[in-house]
Amino acid sequence: MRKLDTFFVRTYGCQMNELDSEIMIGQLINRGLTRVEDENAADLLIFNTCSIRDLAERKAMGKINLLGKNQNHRPIIGVTGCMANAKKESLFDKLPHIDFVMGTNNIHDLNNILDEVLSTGKQSIRTDDHFQFELDYINAKRDDKVKAHVSIIRGCDKYCTYCVVPYTRGPEVSRDPDSIIEECRHLVNNGYKEITLLGQNVNSYGNDKPEWNCHFHDLLYRIDKIPGLERVRFMTSHPVDITRELMLAIRDLKSLCEFVHFPMQAGSNRILKKMHRIYTVEQYLEKVQMLRELVPNVTLGTDIIVGFPSETEDEFMQTYERLKQLEFSVAYIYTYSPRKGTPAMRWQDDITEDVKQDRLQRLMQLQEEICTRQRQAFLGTEVEVLVEKVNFKDSSLLKGRTRCWKNVLFPGDESLIGSLQKIKIHSYSHQTLLGSI
Repeated sequence: MRKLDTFFVRTYGCQMNELDSEIMIGQLINRGLTRVEDENAADLLIFNTCSIRDLAERKAMGKINLLGKNQNHRPIIGVTGCMANAKKESLFDKLPHIDFVMGTNNIHDLNNILDEVLSTGKQSIRTDDHFQFELDYINAKRDDKVKAHVSIIRGCDKYCTYCVVPYTRGPEVSRDPDSIIEECRHLVNNGYKEITLLGQNVNSYGNDKPEWNCHFHDLLYRIDKIPGLERVRFMTSHPVDITRELMLAIRDLKSLCEFVHFPMQAGSNRILKKMHRIYTVEQYLEKVQMLRELVPNVTLGTDIIVGFPSETEDEFMQTYERLKQLEFSVAYIYTYSPRKGTPAMRWQDDITEDVKQDRLQRLMQLQEEICTRQRQAFLGTEVEVLVEKVNFKDSSLLKGRTRCWKNVLFPGDESLIGSLQKIKIHSYSHQTLLGSI
C-alpha cells in the first residue's frame, strides 16, 4: 500500500472554500502528514474548487489537467469543493488521472476516502446532496492568527436562477449555536481578535431549526458576550432575510462591525424577477433606507451582475442609476456567465460579450468615482484599525482594516499585529488609505 507523508492544498473561490480547506488541512496534519508549499514535493494534492464562475472552473481544470501530463511525479490527486458536486463522476472522464472526487458535504469523510484509495488503488467518489455531519472546526489549521472564519450555516434555499450553490452545497443546514459559541471562545482564547461568520445566507440562520428559538440576531447577541472578542463580521446576506432585529444588533452590539454586504444584483424589477431574487427594487431600497436610518454610520457592499439574459440597455441603466444613488463602499461587479444545471441555462445567453464588457466597465468606472469621493472624505480623520499583518511589498508598513472594511497602511512595528490602533488618515493610494498612528 502506498504511503503518504506530505500534502499540498490549493483553494479556489470563496471564504467558505477557504474554511473547508483549513478543516481538511487540520485533518491531514492530525493524520501525521506534513504540509508543503511545493506541489511537486507532495504525495497528496487536493484541489478545492469553485463553480460559481466559469473562469474559476477553467483555472482548476487546466491546472489539474497539466498534472496528468507529468510522468515523473505521480501523487494521489483529489478534487473537492463545488466543482466536485457539480460534475461528479464526469470528472473522472475529463481528468482520468485523478484518484478521488469529494463534495462539499463530505469533508468529514476525507480520511476514509484516502484509506480506500490507498488500499484498493481504485478511484473513489463521495458527493452527498445534503450536509449532515458536524465537522472538526476546532482542529482546523488556520494560517491567519488575527482573523478567523466560523461557519454557522451551510447550503442555500433561495435558488437564484443563475447560481449553482443550491445544487453544489445542498439545502440550508444551520449549525448548533452552542457549537458555534464554543468555537468562537476557543479562537478568542487562542488570540484571535476578529471572527467572520460564514454562510451562503447567514441571515436565514436558525430558520431550519425553529425548536432552537435562535435566529441570526439572537446568535450575534450571544457571540458579543464573549470576553476578548474585538470584532464580528458576517457574510453573505440575502436582502429578503435582513431583518429590523439584525439592524438593531448592528447598531447596539459593540463587537459587530458596521459593514453589511447587501447584494442587489440588478436594478430592474423584471431582471430581478427573472433572477428569482424574490424582492423588488422598491423593497430593496426600503431596507437600505431603514438600515441607514437605524445605523447612520453603516457602510454597504453589494454584488451586481450585468448582461443577464435579455437585459436591455434601459434595464442596465436602471442598475446604473441605483448604483449611483446608493453609493456602496464596496461593489463586486460581474458579467453573467451561464452555469450548467441552473435554470438560467434554459435561456439564450443573448447579450454579446462586447456589450457585457461595455456595461461592466461603465459600472466599474462609476463605482471608482464613488469610492474616490469616499476616500477623500477620510482625509484628516481618525479611524480604528485592527492591525492584521506586515505589508507584503514594504515591511516597514503594517496593514489592517477599519470596521467599515477599508484597507489601511501605516508605519509601525510588527509587535502591534493583533492590536487596535487609532490611525490618522493623510492620503490614499488606489483603494488603500494611508495614515500614521
